[in-house]
Amino acid sequence: MRKLFGTDGVRGTANIHPMTADMALRIGAAVGRYFRREAGGVHRVVIGKDTRLSGYMFENALTAGLTSTGMNVLLLGPVPTPAVGLMTRSMRADLGVMISASHNPAEDNGIKFFGPDGFKLSDQAEMEIEALLAAGVEPAQAQHIGHAKRIDDARFRYGERVKSSLPRDIRLDGLKVVLDCANGAAHRTAPEVLWELGAEVVPLGVSPNGRNINLGCGSTQPQTAAEAVVAHGADVGICLDGDADRVIMIDETGSVVDGDQLMALLAGRWAKAGTLTGNALVATVMSNLGLERHLADQGLRLERTAVGDRYVVERMRAGGFNLGGEQSGHIVMSDHATTGDGLMAGLHMLAAMVETGKPASDLLTQFTPVPQLLQNVRFAAGQTPLDSPPVQAAIRDAEAALEGKGRLLIRKSGTEPLIRVMAECENEPLLNATVTEVAAAVEAATS
Repeated sequence: MRKLFGTDGVRGTANIHPMTADMALRIGAAVGRYFRREAGGVHRVVIGKDTRLSGYMFENALTAGLTSTGMNVLLLGPVPTPAVGLMTRSMRADLGVMISASHNPAEDNGIKFFGPDGFKLSDQAEMEIEALLAAGVEPAQAQHIGHAKRIDDARFRYGERVKSSLPRDIRLDGLKVVLDCANGAAHRTAPEVLWELGAEVVPLGVSPNGRNINLGCGSTQPQTAAEAVVAHGADVGICLDGDADRVIMIDETGSVVDGDQLMALLAGRWAKAGTLTGNALVATVMSNLGLERHLADQGLRLERTAVGDRYVVERMRAGGFNLGGEQSGHIVMSDHATTGDGLMAGLHMLAAMVETGKPASDLLTQFTPVPQLLQNVRFAAGQTPLDSPPVQAAIRDAEAALEGKGRLLIRKSGTEPLIRVMAECENEPLLNATVTEVAAAVEAATS
C-alpha cells in the first residue's frame, strides 16, 4: 500500500508533513534516482507549477533533489497541469513534475509526476519511489550533478497545442465567454487562446497573488462566474480550477453544468462522427446513473473506474478508448492530451456551439440526472472512521434500503482528509435519509 501518494500525487498543507521543503527535496532525489537510466549521460525533467506562494519553495527543493541525482531540470513556471504532460513528451524528458494542489485552497500544495510518455505514474511506480525514499538515495558524484534552466515559452507552446485540437476552420467570432481561471495556472494562457480564436472574453480570476487561488472562484465555486454570465449577457461560462485540468460549464441562463453532461455531449458528437473509439466513454463510479442510461440509449457503453483521472486514463489506454473523464470536470481527450484538460474541453464545447448554432443550454442538457446527494465528513489524522462497527452497520442498512432503487458509494478522498458519502436514488426522501444516516454515523466515529 502507498503511504505517501494519494489518488493524484503527494498533497497536503504547506510546511506540514508531507508537504515540507525537506520532504520535497527527498522526493526529488528519490524520483530522480528512479528515472535516471544510467550514470552520466543526459537526464532531463520538466517542472511546472500553479500560482500558490509555496510553489517557489517546492520548486527550489525539488530542483535541489533532482539535480543532486544528476537530472537536468527545465523550469516551465506557472502552466496548467496538461502542459506538463505535453512538455514532458515534446522535450523528450525522462520525467515531468507538476507542483499543484489543484482545486484545494492556497495553503495546500501537492506534487504529481508524469513518466516519459507524458502520462501520470502507476500505483506500482509510486510504491517503488516510496521504497527508494524510505531507503535513502545516494547522490551523484560531483561531475554528474545536474543543472537547471528556465523555459520561457512553455505556455505559448501549450496554447498552440490546445488550439490545434480544434478543426482549423473553427472560429469563435460572435461568442461572448465568461472565463474564470481561478487565479491559477491558466490565468494568462486561457484568455489568450480564446481571444486568438475570436471570442469576446469576460475574464475572472486572472489576478493571482499567491494566496487567492480557488478563493471564491474556479470550478468548485462557480457562483460568481454564473452571475457574470447573466450580468454580461454572455453565451456561456467556462470555469477552470487552479491547475486547469478540470472544467465546469455554465449555460447562458447561469445554470452550472458538471462534467457528466459535457462528456455526454462529446461522446454523442464523436460517435456520430465515427471518431469515438470502442463506442465507449470511460468515467468513474461518481458519474451519474443518468449518464449511463443516456449512453446505452445511443448504443454506447460507460466504462467505470475508481475515482481519479489517472485511473480513467489507465482504463482508456488499456481498452484503446479516446474519451473519458470525471463528473468533477476532468475531461480526457487522449487523441490530444495525456491528462484532463479543462481549457481544451471548454474549447470543444464552444466548437459544438459554433457548428450546431445551438445555445449552451440545449447542448449541455443531454440527459436527466438521477437525483444524487453527496456529503463530506472531515476526519483527523490517524482516524479510520470506516473501520467503525457502527459505521459499517449504517452502510449495510443503507445498502439494503437502496437495493433495486439506487446505489451507495462510500470512499475516502485521496486528496483531502474526507470521507465522501454519496448515493443516487429517484426516491428523494429515501436518498436524503440514507446519506444523512451514514454521514451521521461517520461523523460520530470521528468525534
